[in-house]
Amino acid sequence: MLSYRSWILIATALFGVGILLGQLMPVTSAEFFAEDLTALQELAAMLGPFQLSTAVFIFFKNVLALAVSFIFSPILILVPVLALTMNGWILSFVSTLVIQEESWGFLLAGLLPHGVFELPAIIIGEAAALSFGAMAILLLVQRERRAVLISTAKQDTSHIFLSLALFFLIGIFHTAIILALLKEETRALIIPNMKQNAKYLLIAVTLLLPAAVIETYITPLFLP
Repeated sequence: MLSYRSWILIATALFGVGILLGQLMPVTSAEFFAEDLTALQELAAMLGPFQLSTAVFIFFKNVLALAVSFIFSPILILVPVLALTMNGWILSFVSTLVIQEESWGFLLAGLLPHGVFELPAIIIGEAAALSFGAMAILLLVQRERRAVLISTAKQDTSHIFLSLALFFLIGIFHTAIILALLKEETRALIIPNMKQNAKYLLIAVTLLLPAAVIETYITPLFLP
């Protein structure tokens, strides 16, 4: 498996791809997202700056996004890949619109104060999701490890019924991981990876807290 530093580089590269896509997208296409932008503006007006509810909303929204990426990452790591590219694309595209309508100074004032915490948090958290998802997929595709999973399922009928229930709720990847955790041979392979990624997820969540507070109470001070 790749080191966590490698996953950080991959996550950064995916975010960069999103930024490039945002730059390549013509500004005139903004009209296709007029309704979405209007809805976002209404939400922003409802929350408003300098309110505790706004900081709480921003924090839990970002934490939920990271949690979804981590939980569903074993499904071909599609969710963290999409999350990184979409975040980069949205940031790039919206920044282009802001610069055209306002200025670079306006963009930096609105982005930098909380962005110095939020962007690293996104990269760190999504890198952990990529690492965990890749580990889960590797566990399934390697023949010797897959044999352990199958043996585990055959040995305990109750685990099979549990896997069937979980299949409908979460999916086959998560089922296999849970079955693996019930077997000592595979638990030793999974737990170290989960501990490492949980640590980096905690770092990401910790960074999101000051980002939410700054975005609510400090960023508005720099904007007219």
